[in-house]
Amino acid sequence: MITLFHAPQSRSSRIIWLLEELGVSYEIRPVSIFRPMTGEGQPDPANPHPDKRVPVLVHGDALIPESVAIVLYLADAFPLAGLAPAPGDARRGAYLGWIGWYATELEQALFAGLSGTLAGSPRQQRDHDAVVARLRGVLAQGPYVMGRDFTAADLLISSALGFGRRAFPADDALDAYIERCRSRPAAVRALALDHQSGVQLAA
Repeated sequence: MITLFHAPQSRSSRIIWLLEELGVSYEIRPVSIFRPMTGEGQPDPANPHPDKRVPVLVHGDALIPESVAIVLYLADAFPLAGLAPAPGDARRGAYLGWIGWYATELEQALFAGLSGTLAGSPRQQRDHDAVVARLRGVLAQGPYVMGRDFTAADLLISSALGFGRRAFPADDALDAYIERCRSRPAAVRALALDHQSGVQLAA
């Protein structure tokens, strides 16, 4: 059994989406978290995450915290879903590169944009502009960052863009990409599950 420790409308929401994409059985275990942006909530003693945050996933004897680690783990653990090129596939390097780019470039640009610090930092502004330019460039070549195939990298990137859309300039290509990803049936199902309270078992 896979158990996801989850707080609604948080970073764990996209892991529900991932699990729905995989089509596996899983349990959602709700926990409370401290939300620094609002100052609300309390850490839950029942949360096995080392820092009492979400997401954290339990799969058998494995405990996996953090979104990127969970995405890499699950996409490889369930290869038939086709969300990640397999080791040895020539596309594997590009896929891992996009996930690394999400963590090291997109996230930094997103929070710089949300915090309003770009105007006072030419370096941050250059980095922010570079993120937008790279996204525009890759989306001009295909519907997803790996071309015609939706991957787990798109799940991470599009969920972050959807959360922090106001951190980036108006752009039809970015908006279309976000909508293309979040209109996937698995994403629609995940949104409904995200707002449900109590322990849920998904098939």
